Formats: sequence, structure tokens, C-alpha cells
Amino acid sequence: MKKTIIIGAALAVFAACGGDEKKDETTSTTTEQKAEGTTDDLSSNPIYQKAITIIANSDCRTCHLVDEKSQGPAWREVANKYAGQDTAVRYLADKIIAGGSGVWGTIPMAPHPTMSREDAETLAQYVLLLKNK
Repeated sequence: MKKTIIIGAALAVFAACGGDEKKDETTSTTTEQKAEGTTDDLSSNPIYQKAITIIANSDCRTCHLVDEKSQGPAWREVANKYAGQDTAVRYLADKIIAGGSGVWGTIPMAPHPTMSREDAETLAQYVLLLKNK
């Protein structure tokens, strides 16, 4: 019964968020490539591919966008802040799982205690892939 409620709630959140996840990612990557004149295509990166699947099945897009601040910071802004830090993946994965507040303003990040450590680290790696070059 508990599983059914959780799955139902997750589906409701996903449905409420719309279905443009891939469009946003593609548009963002294409815009970045045009601006920089590069041919780097993140969509072929296995971390990117796995993260897109995780994002599609989570509530990430409720608060985060790639290039624009929403309720939470833009992922590219997070990537630029933590790029090059040896502990960034672990730190961001901990924030994804435990939640947090105060780093990006007064709105707290909701915890995701049921997310696996592996998925949280994949999401953290994905966010770091988005840094400006």
C-alpha cells in the first residue's frame, strides 16, 4: 500500500512538471554549443544519459532548471560554483539526499532520503558536466 502511494505521488509530480525535460536539455546544450562554437555533445555521455533517466523519474525539475534560477539555483550556476573541487560530487550527493538550506538563499532544498547514493552521485556528476567551459 505504501509503495502504491509513493509511486502515485511520484507520477503526479512528474505529470505536473510537464514533459519537456529532453527539450530543455537539448535546447540548453545546443545554445551552449552555438555560443562557444564547440561540437561537444553531452547527450552521448553515459553520465548524462543515466542522469536524464533519474531526473525524469524524480522531482528535480520542480525546483531546478539548467540555465535559469527557479525555486532553486540553476544547475549551471551550481556547476560553476563547485567545478574543480575534489569533494564536489560527494558534497552535492549529500545535499541531494539530506537536503539543505542557506547556501543559495532562504528556500530549503527538500531531502531525497529514498534516493540511492549511486543515483545522487550520478546527478551530482551530471550537474558538474554543465559548467561553463
